[in-house]
Amino acid sequence: MRLFPGRTLCHSGAMGAEQKPVQKSGAVRALTRGLSILRHVNSVGEARPGEIAKALNIPRPSVYRLLQTLEEAGYVAFSASANLVRVTRLAASLGDGSALSSEICQSAAPILAEYSALLIWPLDLTIQHNASMVIQETTHGRSPLSIDRAMIGSHLPMMRTSAGRAYLTFCDQTQRDLILAHIRRLGDPADEPFLDPRWLARMMYETRERGFALRDAGEFRAQTASLAAPIMAAGGIVGCVSMIWIRSALGTREALATYAAPLVEVAAQIAKSIAD
Repeated sequence: MRLFPGRTLCHSGAMGAEQKPVQKSGAVRALTRGLSILRHVNSVGEARPGEIAKALNIPRPSVYRLLQTLEEAGYVAFSASANLVRVTRLAASLGDGSALSSEICQSAAPILAEYSALLIWPLDLTIQHNASMVIQETTHGRSPLSIDRAMIGSHLPMMRTSAGRAYLTFCDQTQRDLILAHIRRLGDPADEPFLDPRWLARMMYETRERGFALRDAGEFRAQTASLAAPIMAAGGIVGCVSMIWIRSALGTREALATYAAPLVEVAAQIAKSIAD
């Protein structure tokens, strides 16, 4: 009697008898592949289905089917703004919780989408990695005022962006010292003016007083300016949300008066969503 393909049932008195080797069924192969996909996505942080197929040598149609199943089960989710898949907090809860960036992205994506219509100018969600800020989510693709596209994964300098300045200001002293030491070792001449202790002290004081950081002197991209608010969790800062605008179209004073409070609210909503 066969209940499962490739598997023979043994009668109770024949446990010592020889059995035919168990064949790997299609269901078992799908499970193995699904787990491989989860491990791969968790290890790289985010990936496109084609990249997963190539890395794991799995046919692309199979990857899409497995990702659909994993998404329906709540273990992966696609980016709201790009064809990128990440593990969710449900998948992260099975391990050591190392997929913090995925958790932030899952919490932030619907909030960014909600506020994008209100703020109009593009929003970026960034996390700190190796002394730079890396864009994890963005509304550049849906903002009519964006001059950039395909921003996810872009690395932004700490010293010359509002996101980097906000992160430096609100992270703890130990982490700040490590980041600044690494930036000094890299020796980028463009960073030198912003590593001056007096400039740093003034920038961090002003950022703490306002509750957000500002870049408006063309120090990173001459045609744009930006604001960034920290996303604060119980353990400290976990990322930043930024708004970028074209300097010739919007002055700093108007930007601060119109958009600073809503941007801080976006960061607070993301932080609350993570806590919940």
